[in-house]
Amino acid sequence: MQIEQTDLEGVMILTPRRFGDARGWFSEVWNARVLAEAGIATQFVQDNHSYSRDAGTVRGLHYQSPPHAQAKLVRCGRGRILDVAVDIRSGSPTYGKWVGVDLSAEDGRQLLIPAGFLHGFITREPDCEVLYKCSDFYAPECDGAVRFDDPGIGIDWGIDPATAILSDKDRAAQSFGSFQSPFTHEARG
Repeated sequence: MQIEQTDLEGVMILTPRRFGDARGWFSEVWNARVLAEAGIATQFVQDNHSYSRDAGTVRGLHYQSPPHAQAKLVRCGRGRILDVAVDIRSGSPTYGKWVGVDLSAEDGRQLLIPAGFLHGFITREPDCEVLYKCSDFYAPECDGAVRFDDPGIGIDWGIDPATAILSDKDRAAQSFGSFQSPFTHEARG
């Protein structure tokens, strides 16, 4: 598995190898031992699968606060998305910065997003399926969201934000300016 560090500490692109023949291909998308050997010791307890019918569907920006904070390993099983992580760890040198990675069923890449980051994605084509592993169980009392189009973050989603297809929850999400992060940065070293 190829593992690349992004500009945000802990947010990594994982590209599993594919073994193909005349039938198609096989890929091991997650292996705890392989990732632990690479210094990634995240344990996952829940798998989620979402389907978005239309291109331009935005899901996010979401987080789950402590004590049920979640790391996520995200991949696109059908279609193509832009997957986004935003650093919300108070005291982090990259607080409020974001990284976006194109994920598709064709390339098989995955994005590992540690706890302490907002997460969201936009579908680039119709009929997208997104699969992701979570390091803690869903806890509605810890669930939160920040506006996907907040100018304080400035994510380039590649569309006019007024045309985005949103849930009621995401449409009503708080601004980044009023957001009080429940996460703190722990310097490594």
